[in-house]
Amino acid sequence: MNTPVTADPESPAPSTGERWALITGATAGIGSAFATRLAADGWHLVLVARDADRLAAQAAELTGRHGVETETIAADLSTDDGCARTEQRLAEGPPVDLLVNNAGISLNTPFLRSSPQDEVRLLRLNVHAVLRLTLAALRTMTERHHGAVINVSSVASFGAIMPGSTYSASKAWVTNFSESVGQSARPFGVRVMALCPGYTRTEFHQRAGIDMSKTPEWMWLSAPAVVDEALRDLHKGKLVSVPSWKYKLAVAGLRHAPRRLLDRVARDTRGRIGREHR
Repeated sequence: MNTPVTADPESPAPSTGERWALITGATAGIGSAFATRLAADGWHLVLVARDADRLAAQAAELTGRHGVETETIAADLSTDDGCARTEQRLAEGPPVDLLVNNAGISLNTPFLRSSPQDEVRLLRLNVHAVLRLTLAALRTMTERHHGAVINVSSVASFGAIMPGSTYSASKAWVTNFSESVGQSARPFGVRVMALCPGYTRTEFHQRAGIDMSKTPEWMWLSAPAVVDEALRDLHKGKLVSVPSWKYKLAVAGLRHAPRRLLDRVARDTRGRIGREHR
């Protein structure tokens, strides 16, 4: 059962009036779960993703089911144009009270076999877009003294557990950035939080071509459960949210385990350059 986020002095929205949320990567996975949950709670939505047709269908479904207003922005946030059009919406129109930076990618290629183009695209989407949109949102939120930003990071941000993959490095930036900016935004009544889930059942791995068939069932989280815990942690004013006790324990291990032990248990095949990659 969903727990509504009620307005209080620390709420990302004012106590009166309409609430708007802008969600990137909104048509799938955690982004879609955020859109569904927030629409059910009465938030109006700006949905951002690359696929215009899929965006239109999602917007129509959420409006029809929950009676909320929806706007769509078909944009590739790994490009300057896509970021600029989304920044413009954050600066204009009905004020956005909650920004969810969810769009992101991983690569099914070890760094030594990767291409500059793929690695730059990962950095532009996972890092550059998060920086630009967070800055655009905070400019207006700090002026109004309310609002919140959730930057979707990963448990992988706490350690180099995927040898040869630059995904965890990009998410380490997101987590550290969110904690730092969250501290500076707090005196203005604005919250910034890094959401660091573990393995979550979405289209993420399939789109990257990553075979997860050997991952034990107990390690998987559901996207709606991740969103529920994220909103509870945001309501509590946390700077970092790690959904599920199992991944809280994992993060504690990543932070405190000896480096040699972490090197031995890191088993992600994207970093293994063997015959299959030659």
